[in-house]
Amino acid sequence: MNTRSFAFALLLLVSMSAAAERIKDLATVLGVRENQLLGYGLVVGLDGSGDQTTQTPFTVQSTVTMLAQMGITLPPGTSLQLKNVAAVTVTASLPPFVRPGQTIDITVSSIGNAKSLRGGTLLMTPLKGADGQVYAMAQGNMLVSGAGAAAGGSKAQVNHLSVGRIPGGATVERSVPTPLGQGEYIYLELNTADFTTATRLADTIDREISPPARIAAALDARTIQVKAPEGSARVVFISRIENLLVNAAAGSAKVIVNARTGSVVMNQHVALDDCAVAHGNLTVVISAENTVSQPAPFAQGQTADVTNATIDIKADKGNLLLMKRGVDLGDVVKALNSIGATPQDMLAILQAMKASGALRAELEVI
Repeated sequence: MNTRSFAFALLLLVSMSAAAERIKDLATVLGVRENQLLGYGLVVGLDGSGDQTTQTPFTVQSTVTMLAQMGITLPPGTSLQLKNVAAVTVTASLPPFVRPGQTIDITVSSIGNAKSLRGGTLLMTPLKGADGQVYAMAQGNMLVSGAGAAAGGSKAQVNHLSVGRIPGGATVERSVPTPLGQGEYIYLELNTADFTTATRLADTIDREISPPARIAAALDARTIQVKAPEGSARVVFISRIENLLVNAAAGSAKVIVNARTGSVVMNQHVALDDCAVAHGNLTVVISAENTVSQPAPFAQGQTADVTNATIDIKADKGNLLLMKRGVDLGDVVKALNSIGATPQDMLAILQAMKASGALRAELEVI
């Protein structure tokens, strides 16, 4: 297989709608979510790889403010030339049900022109939520991954040295209330809105939890309302629900094309209508012929419609591919790949099919 054909590889994912999935994997409980935290701080102790203070004056200002808070006053007009300090932003996610005193992981990113944060120490940094309140305090030694000069004098660099992590680097100081429902109800939210899946999920809860009473109702394509007991029994109730199995509905047909690599991903069987596309030196003709299959006399059979599909793809080089199978987009992609079509050719052909209405699927280009 040549390089162009390899880059034009087809990734076909066929959805298995009959496979049951846990409700835990399909939906979440309304209100049970993470909260983003953000802070600004200083990393010190760098080995000459910090911010160039003449180009990042905010690093100097932050250092002067920190020293003033510690009771150290610098003479007016003092010009600091720092090489081992870097201004950083600190980000973290506050998990649900976390309590004061617990620790969370943090990510530290340089916002100046520091060359590396390796070996640095983050000074105490308050982490605030969207409401401006402080929810955690961060501090600790940086963990920066990345390879230096390799054997043989190579200067290849792996990973970014201006970003690091501190596992358990922040201590939670304030918790966020996480309600489990409102009143006598809890609400489940599907990760992907779908009317069929929402209906099946509600039916499964009614059938497995409290038959014949109905305690679940699909409010829309994403939200399911469930009547739940109060107090600690609600936790046990939610545990039972999230482990129930539901046959999720097959998603809408979608074709995703990566214009850079030429990869084509389909989430299920995507069929095409009759169409003809001419692009450059390529001509694509797709047609389907409906015939009737008539059983023999006295046979135990039924009359049925049979669709015979033909895909003709021709290039100026004389290559001609004739495929008598079901009208399937996968067949078209494989045929184009076999005659050396470029990713740009494939993208243009798919867009033309979509515009003409022959491609009955959502086309997404990434």
